[in-house]
Amino acid sequence: MTTVRRGAAAFAAAAVLATAAAPAAVAAPSPSPSPSVALPSGLYGTGDPTYDGVWRQSLALLAQDTAGVVPAAKAVDFLTGQQCADGGFASYRADVSKPCDAELPRDTNATSAAVQALAALGGRDAAVTKAVDWLKSVQNEDGGWSYNPGGGSDANSTSVVVGALAAAGQKPAEVTSKGRKTPDQALETFAVRCGGENGGAFVFQKGTPGAVGDSTAAAVTALNGDGFVVDPVKDLGEDTECRKGAANETAAHNGGVFLAKKLAATGHLDTAPMPGAEDADPQPDFGNTADAVVALTAQGMAKQAEKPLQWLEKNGAGWAKQAGPAAYAQLVFAAHASGADPKNFGGTDLVAALNATGPAPQGGADASSGSPSASADSGKDEASDDGGSMSTWWIVGVFFVAAVGVGFLFSGRRKSRS
Repeated sequence: MTTVRRGAAAFAAAAVLATAAAPAAVAAPSPSPSPSVALPSGLYGTGDPTYDGVWRQSLALLAQDTAGVVPAAKAVDFLTGQQCADGGFASYRADVSKPCDAELPRDTNATSAAVQALAALGGRDAAVTKAVDWLKSVQNEDGGWSYNPGGGSDANSTSVVVGALAAAGQKPAEVTSKGRKTPDQALETFAVRCGGENGGAFVFQKGTPGAVGDSTAAAVTALNGDGFVVDPVKDLGEDTECRKGAANETAAHNGGVFLAKKLAATGHLDTAPMPGAEDADPQPDFGNTADAVVALTAQGMAKQAEKPLQWLEKNGAGWAKQAGPAAYAQLVFAAHASGADPKNFGGTDLVAALNATGPAPQGGADASSGSPSASADSGKDEASDDGGSMSTWWIVGVFFVAAVGVGFLFSGRRKSRS
């Protein structure tokens, strides 16, 4: 999924939105930290972690694990050290010596990403259990989740929590709210009926207009019981017609159909126009295209995922080099889901490039950080980036706006398929 946001200050969100308006969809860098600010040595990426520190760290660790890399101990320690006593994670804790208080908002997206990473790495059962318990404690009555507790449920946050529950060995469909609603029931309410421009898609929130590629990819993946990591499956030969009905299987199918049709012409999704720039030409959205490849694979539509995968192999490496570790992770997830080699993804070693953005891994088959096309320099070139993908930052801005009344957003294991 790609999918993030923020509940800090409106000023910060406005700054993020302004940054996200850059032409390369998800390629423009975000503000860097002040030279006087020392970043933790275990952190991936060199940009300001205020809005995505836990998110990008979690995706980086999970992608390394997926590729057979054993991450550096201090990288894992950084992530576990970010957890608050109540089990939740904020986007970033600059001073972990101080306990989390009411002024430090926990968010479901950072917490869910951390759960997926820590569950995959193993040996952190206590941290995972506390985080899952916190997520359950902030479930909305409609069965879904908001980015920050107390807001209205959205498709992206609900989906990333579903991925966390599945990664932790839970059965998401059995996690009921006080209103006796499940996550699947909440996701169904975001599904658009067949017909019209967005027929079959999932909106971010009910009544929220705008781009639906990210929320659709997230929901399709979640309704298949998956998180960020989806194992390759055979193409199930699903038809590409939108079906009537609101059952989980139907909604997931229709979401896959929507994505397939959107990707058929160019092989990529486009960014939504930024507020005040509705007439701007659409730009390729690399992050959400990668998430769509994962979603289509989860849905058993591997054939429809071939064209966007090829497009990412041709164009994704340049974006990831500029955007940082979370972007490399998204490409690793897309490659893994499709059965492609992340060490030779369009000629780029994504694993080596990801490794180079953080502390040297402990070991594993792919622990080497150097390659002709993705050397250690690929990580050091990011002195001015945010260490995360711009699709993540776009979500950060959009999600925050939703939290204050305009619109807010952010993007396991396979379940058995019959």
